[in-house]
Amino acid sequence: MILKLVIHFIILVIWFIHVQVSAQDYLQVAKPGCDSKCGNLQIPFPFGMNTSECYLGKWFEIECRNTSTYQTPYLKSIGLQVTSIDVQQGTVTINNSIYRNNCGTRDSTPVNRSLEGSPFVYSQEHNKFVAAGCNIIAILQINGSEGSGCVSICDQDFKVDDIGKMELENSDCNGKSCCQNSLPPYLKEYSTEVKGLKENETDGECSYAMVVQQVGLYSYYTRKSYYFPVNGEMKDVDVVPVVLEWEIPNNLTLKLPPDNLSYCSDTNVTSSLYKRSGQRCSCKYGYSYDSNPYVEGGCSDNDDHPFYRNSPSNVPISVIKGISTSFGSIILLLILWRVFKVTKKIIMKKFREKFFKRNGGLLLQQKLSSSEVNMDKVKLFSLKELEKATDNFNSNRVLGKGGQATVYKGMLIDGTIVAVKKFKVQGKIEEFINEFVILSQINHRNVVKLLGSCLETKIPLLVYEFIPNGNLFEFLHLQNEDMPLTWNMRLRIAIEVAGALFYLHSAASQPIYHKDIKSTNILLDEKYRAKVADFGTSRMISIDVTHLTTVVQGTFGYLDPEFFQTSQFTEKSDVYSFGVVLVELLTGQKPITLLSQEEAKSLASYFIMCVEENCVFDIIDERVMKEGEKCYIMKVVNLASRCLELNGKRRPTMREITLELEAIRKLENESNAQGNGEFVRSEDYKSWDDNSIISEIMSTIDQSSRTTILNDVHIVTM
Repeated sequence: MILKLVIHFIILVIWFIHVQVSAQDYLQVAKPGCDSKCGNLQIPFPFGMNTSECYLGKWFEIECRNTSTYQTPYLKSIGLQVTSIDVQQGTVTINNSIYRNNCGTRDSTPVNRSLEGSPFVYSQEHNKFVAAGCNIIAILQINGSEGSGCVSICDQDFKVDDIGKMELENSDCNGKSCCQNSLPPYLKEYSTEVKGLKENETDGECSYAMVVQQVGLYSYYTRKSYYFPVNGEMKDVDVVPVVLEWEIPNNLTLKLPPDNLSYCSDTNVTSSLYKRSGQRCSCKYGYSYDSNPYVEGGCSDNDDHPFYRNSPSNVPISVIKGISTSFGSIILLLILWRVFKVTKKIIMKKFREKFFKRNGGLLLQQKLSSSEVNMDKVKLFSLKELEKATDNFNSNRVLGKGGQATVYKGMLIDGTIVAVKKFKVQGKIEEFINEFVILSQINHRNVVKLLGSCLETKIPLLVYEFIPNGNLFEFLHLQNEDMPLTWNMRLRIAIEVAGALFYLHSAASQPIYHKDIKSTNILLDEKYRAKVADFGTSRMISIDVTHLTTVVQGTFGYLDPEFFQTSQFTEKSDVYSFGVVLVELLTGQKPITLLSQEEAKSLASYFIMCVEENCVFDIIDERVMKEGEKCYIMKVVNLASRCLELNGKRRPTMREITLELEAIRKLENESNAQGNGEFVRSEDYKSWDDNSIISEIMSTIDQSSRTTILNDVHIVTM
């Protein structure tokens, strides 16, 4: 142990001496004999210029275009200017054009640039879909279907010219004159479209839509933030930076350098259909900006620091000999090492305390002292434990990404499979604490279970039970023949979600409004039973409060029109969102659909129109029509239309909805039993029909004190 400490300090002394006596030598980035620069940009292999020996396949060819004053690199395969290349991260930044609408002579056609067949995709992590304009819906389309979108509104005193004067770099694009949304994964081709919230509303008003790079700012002393690296006013901007992720495709033969300083790992950057669509390589002993694992001499054989690279051997050897002959120097090094270890321990402790406070630890302690958090049901995980469970948060373990967090799949030491939620934005600590407090008090079979949290990191972590079969949106709209979504399953899922919301509204110790009910927030377990998830925007309110006033937020297509107008969220706002989910289950259609090239309508409004015109069976899913009886389907249709009433007071409560859905299922089961001559219980209901959801929840409510016996609610262990 002492010898190991001595060796470490000898290396440390060598480093300091080497800084003084050796000039910095840069690592090799391009193949020998190939040009490594175009203008001010380094061109690392597998990218290259001039001859095919200098780059790995046609997709990686860089064209260096000359002008009278400077040279500009272009990615020849797609004809766009390159501004940076990072071989370690597997990214290349390009300048991409934006889409202008109603901007007069500066109008541009919708962007539709295809990367199909290439090793590139538009990065979901580093880019956002952004739109600027007044009272518009911006849509990012993939093969004619909606892939993403956002809504931008303006105040009445906002002038049209103000959009053109806006600087994207200084805007957070939160929905006021500018909005943003995440990109779908594996995006290779897209087009943009801008429409008014109302017909002819934006005639003559200029608006913009684009995919653009979003850069994160990191600091120990300030909160994490993001900005768009676009300089100048919108009216003067023609191109914006966009990040492409890349990999070495399987059809290209890659030979690693013989120095054994780099290694490659399998990736699926460009395709979700295969576990391995390509590979990426890294340096074994760390890297710096100009490291390149793809060429000989591109990686250091010592450490990440630039002063270790290709150092002359005579200087370190002489230093080592001098230190080894001095016993006094070794003793001094040991003392210094001990001081270093103690100092490091103190610094790490300070950092953990800082992270704990910044991640809302003090607020969480207040919740604990006030008994708002049930610590018997949650655990505080260490960072080391979760890093081991998720393979250091490996990108291959990602289950899903959202605007505020990324969810990873992990396995604890005891073999338990979990989902670890890693928040992206440090400024959203309230959402982390809010979700932690709410879920720690909920114990319901149709609500995702919180297992614990970790506060030892820059970004807070939450740990949930793992739900293996994805979300309802994917299962509903990407159905396969191996596991079809039957009418019985749809009705059961609707009952389970309704029961969970009834529990949140009525049976919890304090009423809870979810505020973001949608099919992507309804997960399906191993038996395809529903689990309501994502409580980051949810709120607990006092029993005597009837509504919650907040900023307009939610998901377009599910948002209560009353909430959009008044900013007052009530339990009936959750009812409206549930109604949209119920219509999704009935029709198999997405919440937002393009009825024509000129008009975008929500599924909810289209459904209500069909009900009023008595043609609703024309849009009901074929499987539903085939398997269900029309009279019971019509009962669900009528219930859905009542949930979508524009006047919230006319909508039923979640208790009434749950009762009605259970009654429909019971009547249909009895009808089927009479038709078959005997009653055969579906396997889907075996563990659920012993007690109805209503009777189970109502048994947990003390009518006099409105308190909840949570232990009795969780009848079926998930």
